[in-house]
Amino acid sequence: MGLFDGIAAAEPAVQSPAPGLTLLQGFALDRVGPLQRDLEAVVQRAPFRHMVTRGGYRMSVAMSNCGAQGWISDRRGYRYAPLDPDTGHPWPAMPDSFRRLAVDAAAAAGFPGFAPDACLVNRYEPGARMTLHQDRNERDFSQPIVSVSLGVPATFLFGGAERTMKPLRLRLVHGDVVVWGGVARLYFHGVDRLRQDLHPVFGVQRINLTFRTAVA
Repeated sequence: MGLFDGIAAAEPAVQSPAPGLTLLQGFALDRVGPLQRDLEAVVQRAPFRHMVTRGGYRMSVAMSNCGAQGWISDRRGYRYAPLDPDTGHPWPAMPDSFRRLAVDAAAAAGFPGFAPDACLVNRYEPGARMTLHQDRNERDFSQPIVSVSLGVPATFLFGGAERTMKPLRLRLVHGDVVVWGGVARLYFHGVDRLRQDLHPVFGVQRINLTFRTAVA
């Protein structure tokens, strides 16, 4: 059993720091055990790798995917693909524990009926960061983005419709879930450089599960 299995989580706190953005504090805490076990199975089949941007830069965040579609990046650009380019095989199926969490979090944030077909799994280690960007490779922008934080704390940056707009800075800790959609669906967002820290289960890393409806 994982360290947090069998421990009742406190009632999640819901915050709305900006229109279209919801922070569900501790929403995933009572699901960490199944999430951790299923995560290990996913990355065993599709190991973490550092993708390259279309500009030729190596990303500091290591990535994997599960679900019918996986987000990939290379010199050809950013896109979704049903096959892992490293193996030529389909991405691992999205575990039920992942899907249920994403659907429940979306509903709690006011987006019932969320049907994710892609989960991008990001691994942040000290010094890694994600620059401000939009999630715009999906076909249906009416569907929200659901982002789950596991491991060490991170600072989530949530901006606006233009990259130049000053972003909000939200501290996310283990078990927090962020959902954004509606007017905020195409807002710029990112993660500040990860600081050195230690989590009793995930060590020095932060794992981020980002759920999207890519092509469904």
